[in-house]
Amino acid sequence: MSKESGTWLRRFHPAPAGGTRLICFPHAGGSASYFHPVSRELSPVLDVQAVQYPGRQERRHESQISDIAGLADGVMAEILPLADRPLAFFGHSMGAVVAFEVALRLREQGVIPLGLFASGRRAPSCVREETLHKESDQALVAEVKSLGGTDPRMLDDPELLAMVLPAMRADYTAVMTYRCQPDAVVDSPVHVLVGDDDPHVSQDEALRWKEHTSGAFEMKVFGGGHFYLNDHAPAVLRYITETLTAR
Repeated sequence: MSKESGTWLRRFHPAPAGGTRLICFPHAGGSASYFHPVSRELSPVLDVQAVQYPGRQERRHESQISDIAGLADGVMAEILPLADRPLAFFGHSMGAVVAFEVALRLREQGVIPLGLFASGRRAPSCVREETLHKESDQALVAEVKSLGGTDPRMLDDPELLAMVLPAMRADYTAVMTYRCQPDAVVDSPVHVLVGDDDPHVSQDEALRWKEHTSGAFEMKVFGGGHFYLNDHAPAVLRYITETLTAR
């Protein structure tokens, strides 16, 4: 890895000279290492870097951030100097709205990413009143288990769970209290990816992402639930690569 604790980005594999930088934003409770397989597959053609939110893995001793604006501000400070090359964002679930908020901040600086890939998340202005972040640890863990994106061995190990639970709760607080202006718009093309059986995103809610871009819009529907991408990784990675190299 090229970055140390205290910084927001991780590069797991050597990057091609002059290539597009693909910044990957994890889901609630997730970490940069979730995107290690993405980096392995795409690094020959893209500079893949993954966001590491504070409060997990090697940043576990840092204070968690429990609001989307704070996460976006932290990432923004480190991404802006990377805009000397084309940028693209991929965010899953909570990561999709963090990526969106970073793109809004970059827009103010005159930087327009080549594309925003928003996976497994309803449009920013689609609000569901949710209270899971206020409920018990047991309820929170049960929800995370039901979604299938986290190794159940970690959730069943009391010591490991104690380490990850504070960051998990901070993330759920951030995403469940997130609100954006209905007219918030990026200029980047928005590519939405969603599972057809995702309990947290209906296809109508996913389609409303088109209200948040002045650029092109496309939506891809895959079979599966919230973590559909675990079963469709080759197709998802092929779509990202073809989209970003067809210029």
